[in-house]
Amino acid sequence: MAEGTIFKTCSCKDANDRRLRGRCPKLRRPGGGWSPTHGWWAYQLELPRKTSGARRQLRRSGFNTRDEAVAERTHALTVLALAAGDATVAAQIADLLAATRAGQPLPDQDMIARRVRAGVSASKAMPLGDYLWQWHRSRRRIQSTTSRLYEGHIRSYLVPYLGHLPIDQVRVAHVQGMFDAIAERNTEIKTCRSSNDPKVRASVQGARVVSPATMHRIRATLRKALNDAISPHRLIEFNPAAHLELPSGKRPKAKVWTTSAVTAWKATGTRPSPVMVWTPQQAGRFLDYAEAHDILLYPMYALILHRGLRRGEAVGLRDADLDLDTGIAVISQQITTLGYIPITKPVKSEAGERTIPLDTATLAVLRAHHRRRARWRLVCGPTWPETGLFFVKPDGCPWHPELVSERFERLVADAELPPIRLHDLRHCAATFLKAAGADMKDIQETLGHSSMALTADTYTSVIHELETERAKADAAAALVPRKRQRRAS
Repeated sequence: MAEGTIFKTCSCKDANDRRLRGRCPKLRRPGGGWSPTHGWWAYQLELPRKTSGARRQLRRSGFNTRDEAVAERTHALTVLALAAGDATVAAQIADLLAATRAGQPLPDQDMIARRVRAGVSASKAMPLGDYLWQWHRSRRRIQSTTSRLYEGHIRSYLVPYLGHLPIDQVRVAHVQGMFDAIAERNTEIKTCRSSNDPKVRASVQGARVVSPATMHRIRATLRKALNDAISPHRLIEFNPAAHLELPSGKRPKAKVWTTSAVTAWKATGTRPSPVMVWTPQQAGRFLDYAEAHDILLYPMYALILHRGLRRGEAVGLRDADLDLDTGIAVISQQITTLGYIPITKPVKSEAGERTIPLDTATLAVLRAHHRRRARWRLVCGPTWPETGLFFVKPDGCPWHPELVSERFERLVADAELPPIRLHDLRHCAATFLKAAGADMKDIQETLGHSSMALTADTYTSVIHELETERAKADAAAALVPRKRQRRAS
């Protein structure tokens, strides 16, 4: 590669008002050397040809000393050398150098080197959106639900707000601006929902408020993606998502549907907390109603309420995991959804794989369901599918997790009970265990939490009126009063 030339130029003009540049006689001393007082230093460098084959040069001037001109020329040569003989990369680097405006510094050598190593265009920074989708496609060793979570964050938030930015120009202020915009949208949705105008309320129908916990998960997705851009790709050297302060994403603590809370809810439609817990009397009313109106799912709801299983764990419970003679259940798999497609997979964590004792009341309900299921199987005969699952429909087919939730919500509404989510039955189980005398370690192991801190942070509601001098598992179930006797089958 040609080393280029170093010379002096000036702004003097001839009689026709044309600039003399390097032809000005004042630039040279009588002996032929460069004048130390007139003009300024410049350099000229032959660049790799354009893709069309046309020649081009890099010509820069305005340096006060020769050393300054030599230093920038050396920088340009060093950057060009990063192509390492690759004509395409050399042309891209030349495009970048030629596009640098007069008076602006040449592109950073480390920045170009990172792009070359990553195999992206040296002349144009990869937009963050392109990188995020490329990163997502490369994530092979993650669960499908995690992949879908990443995809949702990228599509709904990261690309719309930040995707147009070059990945190496994303700053903390940009990421903060995204979360500020999300918060403003949250306020807009809440304001519209409380409007007296039906049209205004309808304008946000189906819109979802992004919770603080979800914001933390969005940031975690971006932080992980940009960490991978640092190593191994080395596209960037700074991760703005790792230096951002967000409001606390703490899990909300459970609150009890007390008489006053129910009265306020009936008047305003507002829940005291996203996580609500029934009183034992309300839980008993629900089980009575479910037994009378949905005997198919009543046993599953009773198991979740008394033993705190997650929905997916209850739907995915297998015959092989349940010993109705000794009253032991092994929780080892779950059936969740990907979109609306049921997915069978292991439980959430090592702590989630657990063995729990069944209280007497729940065991009786499960045994009755087992006998009922045997009659269903006789009716179906050879058409009965061998799913291995304990909870199935009368035709032997598995329950869809979403259908289990939908029927639960319908039962709650029909029973005229204060609303809770199906997952809140798990919170009820934890709260009743606490009120019955169980300590946090007992509750952690029953629920399958990975740490006691998670248990203590989420389940702190205590129903003070409840008795506490009972055996833990049986007492927790006995706290739920029933209006009438359980049916035998």
